[in-house]
Amino acid sequence: MDERTFLKHYKYDDRLITGKYYSGEPLKIETGDKIGVVLMNLGGPEKIEDIEPFLYNLFMDPAIIDMPFGGVLRHWLSSFVSSKRSGKVAHDYNAIGGGSPITRLTKEQADNLESQLNAFYGSETGAEFKTYIAMRYWKPTTEDAVEQMKADGVNKVVLLPLYPHYSKTTTGSSLVYWWLLEREKEIPAWPTTYVHEYAAHPKFIQAISSRIDEAIARFPADVRSEIQLVFSAHGTPLYEMKKRRDPYCCLIHSTVEQVMRYRENDLPFHVSFQSKVGPAEWLTPSTQDKLIELGKSGHEAVLVNPVAFVTDHIETAYELDIMLREDVHNNGIEHYEVTQGLNSHTLFIETLAEAVAAQLDFGSNMKRAVPSEKYDSADRSCRCHQCEHITEAHCWREAEVESV
Repeated sequence: MDERTFLKHYKYDDRLITGKYYSGEPLKIETGDKIGVVLMNLGGPEKIEDIEPFLYNLFMDPAIIDMPFGGVLRHWLSSFVSSKRSGKVAHDYNAIGGGSPITRLTKEQADNLESQLNAFYGSETGAEFKTYIAMRYWKPTTEDAVEQMKADGVNKVVLLPLYPHYSKTTTGSSLVYWWLLEREKEIPAWPTTYVHEYAAHPKFIQAISSRIDEAIARFPADVRSEIQLVFSAHGTPLYEMKKRRDPYCCLIHSTVEQVMRYRENDLPFHVSFQSKVGPAEWLTPSTQDKLIELGKSGHEAVLVNPVAFVTDHIETAYELDIMLREDVHNNGIEHYEVTQGLNSHTLFIETLAEAVAAQLDFGSNMKRAVPSEKYDSADRSCRCHQCEHITEAHCWREAEVESV
């Protein structure tokens, strides 16, 4: 399904906010099942000539960028903007090696996850796990993943977004695309479940903290106690939170809350948002503004953690680590570091494996982490100044899960 066909079939409804294109109930797993685990991600151009079509696909998605018109006009505007921006964006990609590392890193995550799932769950149940990559705006596409799944004989599916924090603009877009392909009979209607969010999964929290510790070690010993920690998340238009009730911002702050609790609030910290596009009002403060503010306030040591991103790519490797580095040095920040992406950190792969396993009923008692009740909103002190108190992250607890 090309982007113009998707646009023709797309219609906003509340499932983009809730994710309820599929029930989310655990799938019954039996010996001999071949379970396809689909890692959903944004994608990125692997070489310079990929940039313009990648941007076109992104700008054509109504779930990520609202426009007051569609069809031919949106196609024309997306073509025009992607053509105009591709030259500037090519400069950015050239600065990190000429292309995005996201596909390579996602492939590594998929391979590690497949091994983990088969070792911990497949050997005990007689089921086999196979992982696949479905990039929303580039290759390998959803259709590429589906063709391989059919060839492999997959008979049940878990959709696993590589977005820990649910948003209409990320997980919602990937889910509706998959659902529309199924509705239009372009892909099989496999028994399907999905992972909604894992914003406060304890191993995800520990993996982030581990990356922070690695980065702290790169600071001179005599300034480590002076570090200001900035959690930078990809921004979204404020309209998505206030009018659509998108849970994304609340889930970001839930992650930050749990990370800092785990770290026993060892550093002063801040939350900001990056990568604003277009004239609409977005979540604030921007990461750039926050860093300049910290520098002008006399802070000379700043560590940035890209809390919403699970792989290194253009927005971490270039925007945070190259572009903003010059800004911060010009505004008085002498020591500046950016944490490495989670990539295939062992604890993050375990997070993904447990998130998948929580969506499956293995027919026997098995101890594993499951999302239970949500955290109490009264207990979360980390909020943005625009907070609408929309939701809280699920609390993941280890439990003996019985067959349903």
